[in-house]
Amino acid sequence: MPPRIISTDEAAALINDGDMVVAGGNGGMAPEGIYAAVERRFLATGKPKGLTLYHVTGVGAVDDESVGLNHFAHVGLVKRVIGGNFGPMIRFMKTLITTDAIEAYNMPQGVLSQLCRAMAAGQPGVVTHVGLHTFMDPRQEGGRMNAAATESFVELVELAGREWLFYRVPSPNICFIRGTTADEDGYVSMEHEPTTREELSMAMAVHNAGGTVVCQVERLAPPRSLDPRLVRVPGFLVDYLVVEPEQWQTYGTRFDPTTCGEATSPPSAIPPHPLDARRVMTRRAAFEIRAGDVVNLGVGVSAEIPNVAAEEGIVEQFTPTVEAGVIGGVPGSVRMFGTATNPRAIIDQAYQFDFYDGGGLDVAFLSFAEVDAQGNVNVTRFGDRNDGAGGFINISQNAKRLVFSGTLTGGGLNVDVNNDTIEIRREGRIKKFVPVVRQMSYNGAVGRERGQSVLFITERAVFQHTQDGLIVTEIAPGVRLQEDVLDQIGFAVHVSPELAPMDPRLFREGPMGLAASFGA
Repeated sequence: MPPRIISTDEAAALINDGDMVVAGGNGGMAPEGIYAAVERRFLATGKPKGLTLYHVTGVGAVDDESVGLNHFAHVGLVKRVIGGNFGPMIRFMKTLITTDAIEAYNMPQGVLSQLCRAMAAGQPGVVTHVGLHTFMDPRQEGGRMNAAATESFVELVELAGREWLFYRVPSPNICFIRGTTADEDGYVSMEHEPTTREELSMAMAVHNAGGTVVCQVERLAPPRSLDPRLVRVPGFLVDYLVVEPEQWQTYGTRFDPTTCGEATSPPSAIPPHPLDARRVMTRRAAFEIRAGDVVNLGVGVSAEIPNVAAEEGIVEQFTPTVEAGVIGGVPGSVRMFGTATNPRAIIDQAYQFDFYDGGGLDVAFLSFAEVDAQGNVNVTRFGDRNDGAGGFINISQNAKRLVFSGTLTGGGLNVDVNNDTIEIRREGRIKKFVPVVRQMSYNGAVGRERGQSVLFITERAVFQHTQDGLIVTEIAPGVRLQEDVLDQIGFAVHVSPELAPMDPRLFREGPMGLAASFGA
């Protein structure tokens, strides 16, 4: 039976009180029209209420609190959230999670993606090593992100002589997914989508659970007119279609053909970012890429490394990946995070995490909010933010080499890059290198046991994590070792007897010439 074509308001009316809503989307690649309609309905009628919201990663934009799952940021609308990341959903986070207005549970992004497949297959959950000895572990916080969250969705189990974490599947009622084109029989293609996410797994999971599957698309086509190689969701899984002709590709662009393979653009066309503290860190991080590496590039500072690679002409010398399923090309940042210009392949997100979890990454570039004396890292709960893990735990636990980047201090830090030096005009009031992290997103001791190589890059110094703790190995020109580095750290660190200046090229305008020495 062909799906019924309905409006966004009719789609929102399909949700019942207490439903578990599986919300599709990744960053800005979401059924925005439907989410806005859910908010309109709630504000007008007070319905639906008491929802459980399940989303694999953050759906929104860090610089726009009006989009994505921020539409659900109303007391009474949501009772519980099970999500991979709340960082792009600032209004949702600050209205509901940090105030304990709802129960907030966080799970690794890869686990949530893989749970969609488990739901579809009727399996009880996902058994994995991902999250052991972090705040996902029930011996710590079990993924609970606020005081209102008291239930446990994660169990410690032993199989084949090893410890594992068992993440239980929830029971979905309705899902909202997105595609590009649907034929009148409900077969959905995703030719303009920069990522394919887990739309197929979500549709299978909800359909097999007897729930309702709603898909928002940009356009309709006659029956049997779609190229079957482009169809990602078969029509028998789709109950309703919503047609939004003005559907934006991401929250950053209406449509960019270079992100979905319809066109290509030379990397040289990407303008370099301004030379500032962030640029210094991303440039220094780029020195850690080796020819042939398969790389993950995280959010925050690390997301700007591709911009450096484009300027240096080395984007073809390694393979960047983004957890959303994009492989190759030049990954985007901010509103374009999760996409890439000129991708070589786009796979479903769960398969990307299969590769990550199995140890396939040569090096991962990540950010940090806090680092402690044991080399533990917190990116998930700090200050007044409850961001959650995203793909951080999957990636950091399993990559062979890790490069963490961030400023040494935060909160009002003012740094100037000029005349081949760093000038600290105003020190940050918040120390990021602390005796004990508030929440353990990465376990330094476990990383050492696995033999991971770990580097911390700041705008003024570089640190290596060893069995003896953190060692300062490089210092920026113009920076005082004692006053500007050691005194700004909340614990004792070692200073390498071979302490070296950071490469002067990092602090100069123009390409650094990495292509000439790349891989050496």
